Amino acid sequence: MKDLICDEFQNIVGDLLIRHSSILDILTKLSEATSRVNRAVAKGITNCGCLSVEAHKVQIPDHVESIQELRQYLDNHLRGELCPNCEEIIISEMGKLLFYSAALCNVLNISLYDVFIKEYKEVSTLGIFNMT
Repeated sequence: MKDLICDEFQNIVGDLLIRHSSILDILTKLSEATSRVNRAVAKGITNCGCLSVEAHKVQIPDHVESIQELRQYLDNHLRGELCPNCEEIIISEMGKLLFYSAALCNVLNISLYDVFIKEYKEVSTLGIFNMT
């Protein structure tokens, strides 16, 4: 069922994408969508204030022996929670990112679902050894 939803989304993107159907248009729109997601998160921090960043060098003791133990020393540096308005904006921008990712798949004749499944299998099989 989930593969059908992904395939249908990719088909709808193909039907809707008329004006920006060139590979160059798709690549630049994908880049723009990525930037807009970044901007929306930054605005949650700098404009709204629902989020904040508290960044510092991660201090990992020498005696850490396992990945589980290492996790307690890691930090994403993000504080707070998205307010409903910022969440809505970020979800909208991420939707556009997915739209142009599907468009790129279309123009390259790649199944978005296959990309998702391949990445899922690599991440679940290799686990932490797949970190990029």
